[in-house]
Amino acid sequence: MNNDATIIILTHKSKKLVLDYIKNLYKKFKIIIIDNSNDVSLKSIIDNNYPDIDIQLIPNNGYGNQANYGSKMVKTEYFLISNPDLTGINEGALLNFVNAAKKLNNKFSTLGPRFINANPKSHKQSIDNGTISEMKFISGACMFFNKNNFDNLNGFDENIFLYFEENDFCLRSFKINKNYQINNVLVEHDVGTSVEIKNNLEKIDQVNFRTWHFIWSKFYYFKKHYGFLFALIYFVPIFIRINYRVILYKLKNDKINYGKYKARRSGLYASILNQKSSKRI
Repeated sequence: MNNDATIIILTHKSKKLVLDYIKNLYKKFKIIIIDNSNDVSLKSIIDNNYPDIDIQLIPNNGYGNQANYGSKMVKTEYFLISNPDLTGINEGALLNFVNAAKKLNNKFSTLGPRFINANPKSHKQSIDNGTISEMKFISGACMFFNKNNFDNLNGFDENIFLYFEENDFCLRSFKINKNYQINNVLVEHDVGTSVEIKNNLEKIDQVNFRTWHFIWSKFYYFKKHYGFLFALIYFVPIFIRINYRVILYKLKNDKINYGKYKARRSGLYASILNQKSSKRI
């Protein structure tokens, strides 16, 4: 059992992915599973078959809340926060993170891996060939922390339910310690598969739910870091485009896209009016 690092898996209706994730790491690292979907079946499997793993079922108050909750249970110097829909997190990857952290003398805020299947249009990565590359932002799907540094930054902003919580952390932290991509930790992220969806209606609900929170969090993030007036000016053309599409898809009787852009408009309204990120399925 490695005594340097703990793995925290954040899960919501991801039982199969979690069980696949832990099978090669069990007994090598301390693992903490934080589930916010009340998955009593997963808890029963873990309790009966993996007694060294700590699994907690908590209310669904968002990614940041999950991460902060799990961090308080960590006893090791380092910990990794990970989505269950990642492949490539193994013993070697964790040791590479630990070695990089020590090489940096713990003067970092967060470390991330290189995603070998990332979309370059939406996920910026290092272009240099060094093992350790300075980055402004690290993907929230996989973030490695020194616990003391994480605690000193007060963890994630729990006002954010979903999206931009890692951007907010990285921007706050970048002013104190740099963030780095560790290029010899290679992972794949099967984006959008962490929640097990049973049917098409659930898929539509998930799309509208994520659309609402994405725009809410984006406006909140801009307002928090650049001021309300700048955020409002920045979002004026976005607001116009959203309303255009709401009208367009209403006239075309396209119920799926109409629902999606109506959710997007609702999320933006809520964030502008300083309402909480309250939408739930």
